[in-house]
Amino acid sequence: MFDRITHDPNVLAGRATLRGLRISVAHVVNLVANGMTSAQIVAEHPDLVEDDVRQALSYAAAIAEDQVHPIPAGM
Repeated sequence: MFDRITHDPNVLAGRATLRGLRISVAHVVNLVANGMTSAQIVAEHPDLVEDDVRQALSYAAAIAEDQVHPIPAGM
């Protein structure tokens, strides 16, 4: 599912990166949060492609997903 996301203890201290590059998922998400488009990010980081940006966002959404754990009645 996340074939572009890599974790290597020798690259950015094991943070989630894109395809082993020294570009973290957090950095890409931050760029999007600050208004950059996928095309602008790829232009600024030519090692990336737009699929990398999409997968970074999907990965961030997956790890941030809220999980509901129902509490049984009477607790």
